[in-house]
Amino acid sequence: MSWAGLALRGAGGPANLGAMSEPPRAQARPTVRSHHGDDFVDDFAWMSDKQSEQFLAHLAAENAYTAARTAHLSSLREELYNDISSRTRQTDLSVPTFVRHTDGSAWWYYSRSVEGLDYSIHCRLPATSADRIPEVTTPPPGEQVVLDENELAQGQSFFALGLCDVSPDGRRLAWSEDLRGDERYRLRVIDLAGRTPLPAPELPVAGGGCWCGDDRLIYLTVDDAWRPDQVWLHTLRSSPQMPATGDTLLLHEPDERFWLGVEESRDRSRVLIASESKQTCEYRLLEVADPDATARLVAPRREGLEYSVEVGTDALYVVHNAGAPEFALASAPFDAASPADWTPLVPERAGVRLIGVSAYADYLVLSSHANALPLIEVLTRTASGGWSAPVPIPFDEPLYSAAALSADDPHTDRIRLVHESLVTPRRLDELRLDTGERRTLKQSEVLDHPVHGRYNPGAFVQRREWATAPDGTRVPLSIVHRADLVLDGSAPALLYGYGAYEAAMMPWFSIPRLSLLDRGFVWAIAHVRGGGELGRSWYEQGRLLAKPNTFTDFVACARHLTQGGWTSPDRLAAQGGSAGGLTVGAAVNLAPDAFRAVHADVPFVDALTTMLNPELPLTVTEWEEWGDPLHDAQAYRCMKAYAPYENVRPGRYPSVLATTSLNDTRVEVTEPAKWVAQLRRIVEGDTDRPILLRTEMVAGHGGVSGRYQAWRDLAFELAWIIDQVVARA
Repeated sequence: MSWAGLALRGAGGPANLGAMSEPPRAQARPTVRSHHGDDFVDDFAWMSDKQSEQFLAHLAAENAYTAARTAHLSSLREELYNDISSRTRQTDLSVPTFVRHTDGSAWWYYSRSVEGLDYSIHCRLPATSADRIPEVTTPPPGEQVVLDENELAQGQSFFALGLCDVSPDGRRLAWSEDLRGDERYRLRVIDLAGRTPLPAPELPVAGGGCWCGDDRLIYLTVDDAWRPDQVWLHTLRSSPQMPATGDTLLLHEPDERFWLGVEESRDRSRVLIASESKQTCEYRLLEVADPDATARLVAPRREGLEYSVEVGTDALYVVHNAGAPEFALASAPFDAASPADWTPLVPERAGVRLIGVSAYADYLVLSSHANALPLIEVLTRTASGGWSAPVPIPFDEPLYSAAALSADDPHTDRIRLVHESLVTPRRLDELRLDTGERRTLKQSEVLDHPVHGRYNPGAFVQRREWATAPDGTRVPLSIVHRADLVLDGSAPALLYGYGAYEAAMMPWFSIPRLSLLDRGFVWAIAHVRGGGELGRSWYEQGRLLAKPNTFTDFVACARHLTQGGWTSPDRLAAQGGSAGGLTVGAAVNLAPDAFRAVHADVPFVDALTTMLNPELPLTVTEWEEWGDPLHDAQAYRCMKAYAPYENVRPGRYPSVLATTSLNDTRVEVTEPAKWVAQLRRIVEGDTDRPILLRTEMVAGHGGVSGRYQAWRDLAFELAWIIDQVVARA
């Protein structure tokens, strides 16, 4: 069902549209929130009851109002949807990956998409050699469908796949599915030969998990706050008639700051169990050959010690921050029990934030961030058994995203690299680690547009600029625009920002973005503090009590674009999602004159109220990111000073589009609903700058699940942005 149809039905049908010239006005029910000697009157706290009839009716009215205020954009939305669909190869496939199973069988695994179908089809094809990748353009003879997501999603309003993993012997498939968007999954197991269902746990599980040998599964369950807090071992029965032995609890994490995760080692001999908070980690190793034994600690948790473990053929390889704020690499014996057992291998390097390592018998592949770009390096085993110095893999563009994909074979002599940029579609290369030979396996296509013709990367320019924050810090921007741009301030522009969790927003390619570039837009990423583009220190300067730097950085980037002639304030839109929604929401309160329009997607805009409630999903685990305002008065004052909902000021604001989902468990629908109600009540009324709320009634944090409806949602958002900064400028 389309969002528009849902909105109209929820509001009583099309006959109500004529009555929607005035926006919904949420009822004020004052509730006093008192903490640390501060009283805050929250008129919309009643919206925390997401299932109340009054709140659901309010969301329906908001959807109907948004539909009415954007009805004139229907033709533009259709044009933008056609832009996306016409440029996208809708029947496509991934490059097959070779896997040899423990039963001796070998297969090529790949996924296909089919025009007209929303979801992927996961397949495999018998293999004879890892060197000859099959050309799979249509279903070939011998293809076996492992899992068809379209069949699973049939009749469902929402579908998301979590775990999808074939057993080490290649005979069974385990997968998990979410049918609401609330990230509570149901685990399923089948025998692939006969598609026979095998008994699996019936309780809700987290999205992850892994195999532990051929007939055991490891899965995770969550607590009331949606935190993965327990790891379980499930022994498969070959038929429902076999007696159930009961699942074994491997680990329970009682500390609410920590969440659990599991992963198989590359050689499938061990399972790694991670217990992590925002600033402390702890790993355990479980031997697959003896799963009844207690998982062994690699190093006990120590406040502030972060490390990750990679199982190599000869040792453990540990990326850690022990005495190395930007992280270093060490090796350790398999029976390591503390950092005292770690042997330094690659020391911390200035300006290089080491993220991870993939360990193979003769090669180590390092992944890092440096100068707001990815850095991939290779170490080669020497004749003496040691390791060479890291050698960087070059990329031929000034701005790009790149990653080394993990290979299944621990003895491989080749890896795959993915690379893209603001102007280059994603490319998959194979790199020979022994010779350095590189060949392209797949170049993603942009199909010819019926009006704009063939995509020409040379028609666009990407570049790096640096804005200056109020404290003098230089903040990088990644910018793309048409080559014929004139810097006279007349171009429309969209500034995107995130800035949290040390996430690095490296420049990426986007087919929907082409619809903006074709229309003369400048598109830019503000690499603000709180992200990880410039290392751990960049993150530290944008979290906890330093969080306000994120917002002043974003405003500085907006001012840089306008002062440099890239655009003007009445042609500049801001966009951010989740924590990025907080970024744009706080920036708008600081400098409402800097922007013409703001799109905030699933925005974390009532941050203080959420962080004060430890019963909400994720709150306690997030205290190390934002601060603990419940127990720390200084953290409370800091968050109160920037929380978008609590800092709306009278005056003229940009137009606002807030998009959200009813079943979002990461940023609850309550937050954008309250924010929109607050904006409507306080800011200067302006019919030319509407404040809109749009809610997907069956979806989660990532929005709708089907690709075609996702394209229509993108077209809706792009049409609104274009209307605000082009048609109304």
